[in-house]
Amino acid sequence: MYQFGKGHFIMVKENEVLHIAELADIGISSAELGKFTEQFNAILEYFDILDTLEASEPLMRPLVNVFREDEVTPSICQEDALRNSHNPEAGYVRAPRVI
Repeated sequence: MYQFGKGHFIMVKENEVLHIAELADIGISSAELGKFTEQFNAILEYFDILDTLEASEPLMRPLVNVFREDEVTPSICQEDALRNSHNPEAGYVRAPRVI
């Protein structure tokens, strides 16, 4: 039976690790099964330790619009932009097809 919450350690049994290995479609040996079971339980024990810690207030900031307003600014003219183009066509730069 699994219990969740502060101070409740969840033990994983070898048959559960074997089931997880089958779901992941990985083969594990008998020696690896014991090793992985120990490692899995050690990881869950770390989570149990984290559950006992006192949490501080969440560090949240109010959402702010990070986008700027569109503003028209002076730019170079079309003729200057196309001056160094290798293949201008009807006021545009013709580029090779990518897809």
